[in-house]
Amino acid sequence: MQLKELRGISEKREKDLNKLNIFTAEDLVRHFPRAYLDLTQQAKLSDCYHNDVALIACRVISPPQAVYAGRRPFVKVWCEQAGERFSALWFNAPYVKNNLHAGEEYLFYGRVSNRWGTGAPSMINPSFEPRGKNVRLKGIVPVYGLKGTLTQRAVRDAVRDALPACAPSSALPPSLARRYGLMPLGEAYRRIHAPETQEDIAAASERIALEEYFLLITAFRCSKGGKEEARAFRYSCTKEDMAAFISRFPFPFTDGQNKAVADILADCAGPHRMNRLLQGDVGCGKTAVALCGVYMAAKSGYQAAMIAPTEVLAAQNFALVRRYMPEMRVAFLAGSTPAKEKREIKRALAAGEIDVAVGTHALLQADVQPKALAFCVCDEQHRFGVAQRSALGEKGSGADMLVMSATPIPRTLSLIFYGDLDISEIRDKPKARAPVVTAVIPRHKYDDMLEYIAAEAKKGNQSYFVCPKIEGDEEGSLMSVTELFDTLKNRLPGVRFALLHGKMKDKEKAEVMAAFKAKQYDCLVSTTVIEVGVDVPDATIMVIYNAERFGLSQLHQLRGRVGRGDKKSYCFLLPGADSPEARERLAAIRASSDGFAIAEKDLELRGGGDFFGTRQSGHVISDIKNLHYPASVIFEAKKLADEALLCADAGDLRARALQKFESLQNVVLN
Repeated sequence: MQLKELRGISEKREKDLNKLNIFTAEDLVRHFPRAYLDLTQQAKLSDCYHNDVALIACRVISPPQAVYAGRRPFVKVWCEQAGERFSALWFNAPYVKNNLHAGEEYLFYGRVSNRWGTGAPSMINPSFEPRGKNVRLKGIVPVYGLKGTLTQRAVRDAVRDALPACAPSSALPPSLARRYGLMPLGEAYRRIHAPETQEDIAAASERIALEEYFLLITAFRCSKGGKEEARAFRYSCTKEDMAAFISRFPFPFTDGQNKAVADILADCAGPHRMNRLLQGDVGCGKTAVALCGVYMAAKSGYQAAMIAPTEVLAAQNFALVRRYMPEMRVAFLAGSTPAKEKREIKRALAAGEIDVAVGTHALLQADVQPKALAFCVCDEQHRFGVAQRSALGEKGSGADMLVMSATPIPRTLSLIFYGDLDISEIRDKPKARAPVVTAVIPRHKYDDMLEYIAAEAKKGNQSYFVCPKIEGDEEGSLMSVTELFDTLKNRLPGVRFALLHGKMKDKEKAEVMAAFKAKQYDCLVSTTVIEVGVDVPDATIMVIYNAERFGLSQLHQLRGRVGRGDKKSYCFLLPGADSPEARERLAAIRASSDGFAIAEKDLELRGGGDFFGTRQSGHVISDIKNLHYPASVIFEAKKLADEALLCADAGDLRARALQKFESLQNVVLN
C-alpha cells in the first residue's frame, strides 16, 4: 500500500517520511515509537536525568516574575517538590504570569534541565494545569523519530490510518503459535502504537521482537545450509611466510591471536569460502590478526580490502598496513579523498595495480571494482551488519570475509545472532597495560575533577569529555556537545579544547583527531564517535557525562580509549541521576575490565532490546531497535526456529526466511 493512499499524506509529507526510510504504509507501521510519554506516572525530580521529559507534581512557592533581560523575555517561578527547589521558565509566554499562583499545587510536564555545575534544576517551557483538575496531562502517548517538517501528531495520525490495512501477518506456523499461546501479531502492532498500559507496551514489544528474531534465525539457517560457496582462491603463502610476517610485530602474539590466525589459515585452505567473525576485547590484537589475512592474500598475488566505519579508524588501519607491509602497494579511499585521486585509485584497483585497499564506506561504491579481490576485512562490524559486509564481499567473486568486533557478545548469543558466521574469540588480556582506574564522580566533586584535569594538561596528559549523542527532535535533545564545549572552555580558560561530533564532515573529524594526537589540544569534547579505533597514547583521562544512559559494553569501549600508553589512566563516570538501576550499572563497570564478562552483565541488566540496537548489529535488526524486551526472547525465537520447519503447516516459511536474508543484503547502504 502506497503512502499517498493514506488520508492526509501530501507530497511534502511523503518526502519527509521517505527520509526515515518509510516508503509504504507497511514501512510506516514498522516505524515503532522511540519512547512514550507516560502521563499516568508522576516522577520525582531527584530521579530525573538532564533533558528528561517528566510529569512533576509540585507547589509554586514564589509569585511569577516577568524577566526582560536580553532578547528573549521569560516568566520565572520557583517551585518545590518533596523539599527540593527548582525553577520553571517560559520563554515568550507572558500569559503564564497570570495563570500561576504562589502556594497552589500544579502538574508540570516538560523537559528537566539538570546540568553539571549549574546549581538547582529547572524546567523549560513546561505544560501545566492545576493538580486537582487533571484533564489534559494523562494517558500514554507514543513518540516517534522525525525528519524534516514532520510532527508527532502527523505521524501518529498516519500510523493510526495505516494499521487496519497493513498489520503484517506472522511467519510462524499457526499450530506453533497456538501451542505457545502467542498474541496475534496484528494485535501486537496495535498495542505498540496505541498502548493503554505499560504492560501493553512490554507484551507487544516481546511479541514483535520474537517474530523478528524467529524469522532472522530461520533466515540465517536456511541461507547457511544451502549457500556455502566453493573456494575461489588458492593461497600460496606458506606457514613460514606467515611466521616471518608475524615476527615483524614488536610484540609476541598471544595464545588467542595465534589460535585466531590458525582458524583463518584453516578456513582459507578448506573447500569453502571463509565467512568468520573475530571478536575480542579492546586492545587484544584483532587488527594484527586481520593483517595476517591481508598479508596472506597480497603475498599470494591477490588483492585485499579493509573497511572501517569511520575515516579516523580507516586512516589508522592504512598506516598499519603501510608500516607492516612496506613491500605492498596500498591505497586509501574515503569520502574526503579528492575526486581526481578517487578516480585514479579505482582505475588502479580495476587494473590490479593495488595490492591492499583500505577505506570507509567509499569502498562499497558500485564503481569500485577490484581485479582480483580475495580477502576482505570488515572492522568494527557492528557498525555495518549483513548488508554492508555482503556488499564488500561481492566486490570479489568468492572473496574470503573476516568481520571484527571489539564489542564482545556472549558466545551463546553469537551462535544465534551471527548464524551465518563461524566465530573466533580472543580472550587474552592485553599485555603490558595497566588497568584503567574507574571512578564515579558525585556532583560535589565535579569542580575538583576539573581542577585535576587542568593540572594533568599542564603535565602533557590529555583527556576526553564524552556526552550522549545528539538526537534532534521536536521534544528537545540530549545534552548538547557544543554547549558542553563552550562551558568547559569558560571554566578552564588555560586548557586547549577541541570539538568532535558526528555531524562534522569526515575530513574535519580526521583533522581534529590528527591535531589531538599531535598534542595541539589538551582535551577533546566529543560524542561517542570516538568510541572505537581511536588510539592516542597520551590520553589518560576519560570523562563520561550521564554515564548511566550508556550500556556497559559501550562504557567499556569508551574507557578503552585511554590507558593505551604506559601512563596510569582514569575513567570518570558522571551520573545524571541517582537510582538503584544506575548504581548497579556503574558499579558493574567499576568492578570489571573483562569485555566478555561486562557483555554478560550488560545483557542481564538491559535485556535484548537495548543490547542489540543498531549500534551493536548494523542493519540486521534496525527495524526493532526501539523495542525493549528481555534477552530470553532471543532464546525463545531459537526454540521456535528449531521446531518451525518440522511443522506440517510451515507453509512458505522457508521462502519468507530466504526473502528476509535477501532483504538484509539488498538494504540501501548509507
